[in-house]
This record gives sequence, C-alpha cells and structure tokens, in this order.
Amino acid sequence: MDEDYDAIVLGTGLKECILSGLLSVEGYKVLHMDKNSYYGGESASLNLNQMFERFKSGETPAKELGASRDYNIDLVPKFIMANGNLVKVLIHTDVTKYLEFKAVDGSFVLNKSRVEKVPATDWEALRSPLMGLFEKRRAAKFLSYCQQYNPKDSTTWRSWDLDTMTMYELYQQFGLDPMTIDFIGHAIALHRDDQYMVRPAKPTVMKIKLYYESMMRYDGLTSPYIYPLYGLGELPQAFARLSAVHGGTYMLDRPDLEVQYDDNGVALGVKCGEEVAKAKFVVGDPTYFRDRVIKTGKVVRAMCILSHPVPGTGDASSFQMILPQKQVGRHSDVYVFCCSATHNVAPKNTWIAFVSTTVETASPADELNAGLSLLGHIDEKFVEVVDVFEPLDDGKTDKVFISKGYDATSHFETEIDDVLNMYERITGKPLDLDKEDLSKRQEA
Repeated sequence: MDEDYDAIVLGTGLKECILSGLLSVEGYKVLHMDKNSYYGGESASLNLNQMFERFKSGETPAKELGASRDYNIDLVPKFIMANGNLVKVLIHTDVTKYLEFKAVDGSFVLNKSRVEKVPATDWEALRSPLMGLFEKRRAAKFLSYCQQYNPKDSTTWRSWDLDTMTMYELYQQFGLDPMTIDFIGHAIALHRDDQYMVRPAKPTVMKIKLYYESMMRYDGLTSPYIYPLYGLGELPQAFARLSAVHGGTYMLDRPDLEVQYDDNGVALGVKCGEEVAKAKFVVGDPTYFRDRVIKTGKVVRAMCILSHPVPGTGDASSFQMILPQKQVGRHSDVYVFCCSATHNVAPKNTWIAFVSTTVETASPADELNAGLSLLGHIDEKFVEVVDVFEPLDDGKTDKVFISKGYDATSHFETEIDDVLNMYERITGKPLDLDKEDLSKRQEA
C-alpha cells in the first residue's frame, strides 16, 4: 500500500464507484478503499436476514416471508431514466456488459386522492383522466412544444427565450391550471419543490423532454424508467469491476482509514494502520470527512414487504409514484417506489415498496403516512431516518472531493448530476456524453 497514486477513493457507494471507474478509464492510477467489508456503502442491497440485523436486531424473519437469499433490498432505492445521464455513463464506460436491466412497468401521480398514470406525451394527455376536455388540449399543446423544443434550433422556440422566461411565465402562455402544473412539474420534470417556477424555463423544458425521450428510448416501455436485475447493489460492483480492469486497486474492510493533510490543509493521502498511501487528491462520501461537510437535512425511508400488488396501479410489478407536495399538504414531495420478483429482488408473489420524503417535522415516520396508506396491507416494515450532508467546499483547494448525501427522490437524475459535477471539478473538464460514437453504441 505504501505507493503513490493519482487518486484515492474512500467508500464503495454508487457515486464513488462510478467516479473510480471513470477515472481509471481516463488513465488515473486509483486506489479504492472502504471501511466496510461489503460493496455499496449507503447504497448497498441487503438480503432479508441483513435487513433484520440492521433494523430489528434480535428478531428473526417470519417463515411466510420466504428465503432470505431471494431478497435484494436497496437501502437507497432509485430507478434510472432510460435516456438519462446515468445510462449514458453506463454506455460510455461499457459497464452494461456486466449488468442486465428490465423496464419499470408504471409511472403514477397522486391527484385529488386518486392514483393516476402520468401522461408524458401529447396523445397521452388527451386520454388522461387527470384533466377536463379543454385542459387536456392545453396540456397536449404544452407537452408537444416541450417534445419538439431544441435549444440549438431557434425555429422550435416560438420566439420565447427560455433562458430568461421563467417556468411560471411559460405555463401561463399555455393557460395551464394549477393542478396540471402540479403533476407536470413534479411527476414529469421531477422537481422536488416549486422553487423552479421562478427560475428560467429551459432546464425544466429539457427535463420534460428527457421524460418523453426516455419513454420512447426502447420499444414497449410503459414508463421512462429501467432498473437492474437483482437491485442497485449490482451497479457499484460493476463499476468496481471496470476500475479493476483498468488497473484500479481495491481494499475492503479497512475500518481505520485516516486522511492525511499537509500544514495548509491539502490532502496528501490516506493512512491505514502503519501504512500510508499518497495521492494527488482524495475522493469519498461524507462519512469519511465529518469536519468538511455540513448537514443540509434528513431523509426518512420506509422499506415495506407486501404479499400483493399496490392498489390502483393495475397490478404493476414495478412502478414509481409521486405525491406532489400540494396534494399531501407538505413542502416536499413524497415518493413511492415499488419492485418485485420480476427484477429478482424478492420471492415470487412478493412486492418491495419504499416510501420516502425529506423530513420536515419532529415526527419523521408520520410524514410517510400519505404514501404508506396507499400500499394496502404491509407484511413487514423497516424505517430509517438518515442525515444528508454536503461538502463545505468544492475540493479544488484542499484536493478533497466529497459527494453529496442521497436525497429522497426515487430516481437517479439528481445523483448522477452530482457525479458529473464532481468529475468536472476533479479533471477540469466535463465528461463528454454527446460523442458521435456514443449514440451508435447506445443503439447497439
């Protein structure tokens, strides 16, 4: 271990493993270490026995729940946008050869206490029960505008400058009512609150466009999401494999890791026992840098085992459901994520449902009630409240690049943005996901 490296990565969470893989592919000499004896960190997948050990120590699973080995329960469950940046990173690095994905059945939104399918296209809007006849036409025109919008082609702008026009002003151009705006902003554009309304419209229009393009990405999709077989725990291991193929070195079960700094507070390397590995910079999750992060909030998650499909979803074997903040009287959305045996994460005739949100009160578990009430009978439930941390600095000065904690969303768009931002800060250049050959490889 007493060697010099370009980068030392601490923690084997998904973000850290993606960065380790990307840096190794770029030719960096990488040492990747973890204080735990398993891959995944905060984004690990656990079997049933491990879930009980973590959340209900001393209890044993009921026999009716089935074999422990048939469960792969994500601690941070998130679906992947089929045409989003994470998929582009998977293709860019060729990690897809280590993984197998399956489409997610449905995308739903709570509207006036009813579970409804999210209309993503103009023709779906015309058939949606979410809106009346005239509102359907207005929504269809709005979604059609977003689908054809091209920031590089001014003929698609309708003379509107979306870099200066706010999203609220764009909605008003189409005369959309508040309920329609609510599900578009939260269930299609996937915003977590309404602050986006007073910001430039372009990023939101591109988010809506991404939702539509993801729906169209592969034949037969009924939602814009995909998910790996056997759960998200497969992703960190796949990127770790990629890093190893390109010369990366891995060390697990090293609980005594300590980052070393010079007199100016700049990272020099990592000490493990009596050995020291030197590096030009250090990357890691917040748990390794308690004095260089700030707590920005809390997330509460309930992980539930069901013996039936969730009512109102058409017996979907997997889906995302968003409960917009206004629908449940909150400042933050509530997310429901569900998967089952079709993704090899549970025994046959078993569903795994997760409900999550940003904590707003002194009773976090109660904040999930709106989502839990939609699930029907729950056979087993595990609840966890997690602090969310963010780095105090960008890492360019002290050469310590720290990832943000995982938010409450049930999709990966915010998380992959953090990874790409870190990559650019570390390397000084953005990761090019728009190369000409990338689309060809994606088609293959």
